[in-house]
Parts: sequence; C-alpha cells; structure tokens
Amino acid sequence: MHNEQLNRLVAPLLDWFAENARVLPWRTDREPYHVWLSEIMLQQTRVEAVKPYYARFLAALPDIAALSQCDHDALMKLWEGLGYYSRARNLQKAAQQVMQEFGGVFPRTYKEIRSLAGIGDYTAGAVASICFDLPEPAVDGNVLRVYTRLLCDSRCTDDLAVRKDIREQLRAVYEQTPANQRGTLTQALMELGATVCVPNGAPHCDVCPLHAFCEARKTDSISEYPVRKQKKARRIEEYTVYILQCGDRIAVRKRPKTGLLAGLWELPHLGGKLDAQAALDAAADWHTGAAEIVSTRSCVHIFTHIEWHMTAVHLLVTRMPDCFFWAAPEQLASEISLPTAFRICLPEE
Repeated sequence: MHNEQLNRLVAPLLDWFAENARVLPWRTDREPYHVWLSEIMLQQTRVEAVKPYYARFLAALPDIAALSQCDHDALMKLWEGLGYYSRARNLQKAAQQVMQEFGGVFPRTYKEIRSLAGIGDYTAGAVASICFDLPEPAVDGNVLRVYTRLLCDSRCTDDLAVRKDIREQLRAVYEQTPANQRGTLTQALMELGATVCVPNGAPHCDVCPLHAFCEARKTDSISEYPVRKQKKARRIEEYTVYILQCGDRIAVRKRPKTGLLAGLWELPHLGGKLDAQAALDAAADWHTGAAEIVSTRSCVHIFTHIEWHMTAVHLLVTRMPDCFFWAAPEQLASEISLPTAFRICLPEE
C-alpha cells in the first residue's frame, strides 16, 4: 500500500514543482560544487540568509581547488555569521579529499560522495540525484514531514532505523522514476516541505498537489506528524564579555582548537555575571592600565543546546598587553571572523 501511494506522488509533484519552484541561485546548474555548497549552507539556516553568503563564497572560492587551498582565517571570515562553523571546516576537508583522492574531480557514486568529510546520507543523496541522476533520495526534515503526513506514519523520525527505512521506501520510488527526473523529484520534495507542508503553523493543504491522497489530511491528524522525541531544555551559561578598547583598537583572542566555536576569534570574557566594580577588578589582571566603563548591556545568544546570557562591558583602557590581539576596525570588518555570539556584544555604531 505504501509503495502504491508513494509512486502516485511523482507525477503531480513534478507538475506542481514545474509551476511553483522558487528561483534560487544554486538551481541554475547541476555543478556538484554548487549543489554541495548550497546543501551544507542550508543546514539549520534559512534560504534568505544563505543567498548572500552563497554568492560571496563562490566569488571568493569559485571552485573546489580554491576552497581546498583557502587560508583558515579567510575561510572563517567568509562563513562569519552563518554559525555551525564545523560545516566550513568540513567543506575544506572534503575539498582536500577531492583534490587528493579523486584527482580534483567530484566523485560520481553515492558511496564515494558519502565518504567525504561532513557529508551525511541527506547531502549525499541530494548531490547524487540532482547532479548525477542517481536513484538516491535526500531525506531531511522537510521530506520526513511530507512522508509521515502522507502515510500517517507514527514512528519516531528521530530513530535512525526509521529514517533508514524511509530512505529505502523512497529509493524504490526513485528507481522507478526516469533518470532525468530524479534530481527534480529531490528538489520538489524539499520544496513541498519548505513552502506548503510547512514545519511551523498550519500547512497549505488547499494548494498541495498531494492533498487527494494524504492520509493525515483525510483523518484531520496533520498536527500529529511527524512524531519527534521531546527536546531537552537548553543549558544556560552566564558570562561577562569585555569590549576592551584602546584608541580605535579592540582586544580579541583565539579560542581553543577544539570545542564550541573552535579556532575562531573571541572577545575576552569570564564566567558569571559580574557587577561594574567586579568587572573592573577582574580586568585589572590583564594589565590594560586605567579603565573607564563606557557602557554595559545584556546580550543573549542561542546555540542548539546552550544559551549564553552575557553582560557586555565596554571599557576604555590605556594599554594594549600582548595577551590579546588588538584589532583595528578594518580588520574586524574584513579579516577577523568574530562569531555572532561575540559580535552582538560590540557597541552599536
């Protein structure tokens, strides 16, 4: 029964996509580098936010060879603000693999694509089907939502075995789909989940090409799918973050090479929420000379599992000790990749 329903989705879905597909910069060709880059950037990130990053990234690094050779700090600056910086590091590792293991030519089989750093089942399926017409589905949150609502599948989609089974069910559909339509099917499923069978709020069933055979719509149970595990509450961490300013220079330093925001630049900070006098006393240990508080304000940055609650303290100081790098405004603007968690603490211009 499932196979019959799934096979029925192909024709109406492809017709709908032909009429309703959004115009996106990474859909203009099937170049593997472009598709791969876009899929990595789109993980956990909105389409509109990705568009300018995608354009800037390709302007600076137009091919895999350029990405493989890019200076680390320059790469992080290109990624600044997108978050989940391990994505950029893995992109470069994978580019280096392509150069070293595949002679600079992006691999053409699912297994080889899947072997690249940072590429999981979803991204491998997207590149394999879109670029090479292979019968490999790309199963992300959008596709899982469409699938489980279409079939009233009440299994927990956080279960890896369930995801694997859904991929296998969809792969059977892809195998019966003409090769030159497989990449379009992948994009159509993504598009339907992103724009019609949406994750937040009521889905737009009235314009859904699959509404005639959607079991969740028929049984008025759409809100019950997909089934997910209950998320744990985020851990809250408090910090006092310093904007140490001497003339027009701001103190920054490198984070450790492992852990959260690994290897990126940061503003000096201490654990806990310090009051004004405690903040001045603690800053004295950095030997920055006389300090004057310009302002203090509260900032919050949310990671996937952690919330940083920060007290940003802007101090004018008279010395620039070597324990920090003292960045000029143009360096902060064009060279130094300061993650959003710290950049939001900087004084507003």
